[in-house]
Amino acid sequence: MLRTLHSSNPAADAAMRAMFEARKRVFIDLLRWDLPVLAGRYELDQFDNEDARYLILSEPDGTHLASARLLPTTRPHLLDSHFAALSDGPVPRGHAIYEITRFCLDRDLTASARRDARDQLVRGLVAFALDNHIATYTGVAEPAWLRQILAFGWDARALGAIRVLHGMRLAALRIEIAPDTPTRLDRAGIIGQPDWLRAEAA
Repeated sequence: MLRTLHSSNPAADAAMRAMFEARKRVFIDLLRWDLPVLAGRYELDQFDNEDARYLILSEPDGTHLASARLLPTTRPHLLDSHFAALSDGPVPRGHAIYEITRFCLDRDLTASARRDARDQLVRGLVAFALDNHIATYTGVAEPAWLRQILAFGWDARALGAIRVLHGMRLAALRIEIAPDTPTRLDRAGIIGQPDWLRAEAA
């Protein structure tokens, strides 16, 4: 089940709490990113606010599988606030441009389940964009993840070279979303349609 959520109170919904726990296990425990931790269990930062939107893929019992955070680029976001040096030109901003951050696949998934969850979340991001008049996504990625993103079949390109920033090798990118993007994902083997629910406020 894939849900879209937003909330001014991140602890208000069980799916959101599970997502923040999963983010802590992946980005802090596994990848060793230097990020804030709430109550020793949850990874949240200053961008987890009322402007953020979340796509959360979970089992019927609420078990977290995958999630992503979307930030409007008309407000402060990661690329413009911390990683602007990765873009060779001006950082893309606008009402039809959102930033994808914290793309998180649960670390307990098997390889095949991880691939399935990844594909469902990618297709969910495209469906959300088409439903909400989002024409472009931006993001920041490490080289291995960047290669995957560029191979998904959609219209994606780097905004600059891979650079070392904050001790990590990173690149900024943009992804154009159009009516034919789902077909392009099909051709690239990004399969499956999300069990899509309406956006919810927690």
